Amino acid sequence: QVQLVESGGGSVQAGGSLTLSCAASGYLYRPYCMGWFRQAPGKEREGVATILTGSGRTYYADSVKDRFTISQDNAKNTLDLQMNSLKSEDTAVYYCVADFMRCGIAHWNNYAYWGQGTQVTVSS
Repeated sequence: QVQLVESGGGSVQAGGSLTLSCAASGYLYRPYCMGWFRQAPGKEREGVATILTGSGRTYYADSVKDRFTISQDNAKNTLDLQMNSLKSEDTAVYYCVADFMRCGIAHWNNYAYWGQGTQVTVSS
C-alpha cells in the first residue's frame, strides 16, 4: 500500500507562484511514476505533470509547459511541483498520484494511488 500526502496549496494572484509538495510512504519499489492531476469545478480531471523514477523522464500538459516544473527527491520519496506564472485557469484541486505500471498524463484512471488533494486558487 502507498500513502500520498500533499501540501503547499493556497491562494495567489495571477502571475504569482506556488510550490506543491507530495510525500510518499509505504511499499515503494522502483521504477514507479509520480505526478499531479487536477480537477476544476465542472471540468474533467486532467493530467498536469508526471515523472518516472530512475530515468527522470517527465510528461507535461501543453497548458503548463514552460510554467510548471516537476521534480523529485528519490532518497526521500518526495515530489514537488513548482508553478510559475499562474493563471486563473490553473485554479483547481491538485492531486498527487502514483503508480507502478504506467506513467504519463493522458489517463487519470491509470493511477492506483491518490492523495487527498490540495486546493489552488488563482485570482485575476
